[in-house]
Amino acid sequence: MRDNSNTFIYIVAGIIILHFVVGFAWLIIKLSKKKDKDS
Repeated sequence: MRDNSNTFIYIVAGIIILHFVVGFAWLIIKLSKKKDKDS
């Protein structure tokens, strides 16, 4: 039970990290596209 709980924490942490990475990458792409449109 304790090992299963630990695995769940790792899965949740992984999803949060993945969400931050994807969100950050999307923000960079959006900003770079906006910059290209202005120039």
